[in-house]
Amino acid sequence: MKNNKAYHLLIEEALKNKVYGSSPKELYEPISYIMSLGGKRLRPVLVLMAADFFGGDISKAIHPALAVELFHNFTLVHDDIMDKAPLRRNQPTVHKKWNDSVAILSADAMMVKAYQELCKAEISVLPALLDIFSETAVKVCEGQQFDMNYELQNKVSIIQYLKMIELKTAVLLGGSLKIGAIIGGAREEDAQALYNFGKHIGIAFQLQDDILDVFADSEKFGKQKGGDIIANKKTYLLLKAVEMVEGNRYMKEELEQWLNAPQFNPSEKVEAVTNIYNFLNVKELATKEMKKQYDLAFTFLEPIPVDENKKRELISFAESLMVREI
Repeated sequence: MKNNKAYHLLIEEALKNKVYGSSPKELYEPISYIMSLGGKRLRPVLVLMAADFFGGDISKAIHPALAVELFHNFTLVHDDIMDKAPLRRNQPTVHKKWNDSVAILSADAMMVKAYQELCKAEISVLPALLDIFSETAVKVCEGQQFDMNYELQNKVSIIQYLKMIELKTAVLLGGSLKIGAIIGGAREEDAQALYNFGKHIGIAFQLQDDILDVFADSEKFGKQKGGDIIANKKTYLLLKAVEMVEGNRYMKEELEQWLNAPQFNPSEKVEAVTNIYNFLNVKELATKEMKKQYDLAFTFLEPIPVDENKKRELISFAESLMVREI
């Protein structure tokens, strides 16, 4: 197997100078813009890694990998509109740089372009890839809807939250690995095991993302600091805090005041709620759950009958996902 950097370079080379369309420019310029903002290209790299993991020809996985990356960025454009987010990868979001209507339409075109890329796969595996891709896409939408629903619900359980991030974030990592595995000629049970590995890594990754939203240096993280707090997102941090303030009347009243305030200064709210999190030690509790999900992932990787050297490359990649500054 190649190393992580080599897969990343293959994806960047495939994206380099890629033309998504020319006219009308208002439709295609936003696509080129969001796709040029970079990022770690985690999901398309996973497609290539999984194909290589099972001894497949990774050149046959390039277009499906691009499909996954287009779909992922499509979801980011829509998520940013729904979250009213001003920054993505430390740059203005598409809806801020243009407007909501342009962002919606350009993202819709990205979804179509994603299917066009996927359909360039070999015909022998295409039906299976279409099934995985489409099922994954629907689950991501389900997760986003649960996420929005939970913003309006007073009571959300930790179990509901973990299921939501499984759908919204983790299934796309799992789906990326399964798509690559199918291209690589894996047996169904091994492709599914790799899917489960990716799913639990994805849950751990999202838990870390939620921690970073509050506690990371916003310039290094590339997003608005405390965006989840401002939006009353039901993250593990908030749900655990709500659970823990039940025995502290004054802190409960303060937290509820911020959660229910119709108008507020965003920076003041972020600071106040972060102080509550620090007092309750919820960052450490979220970190513990993150590690639990991360360790669970490897129970699915271990029994797959593939050379241990290849497994080490996947392990190395998983480790690299979790090394982000907090």
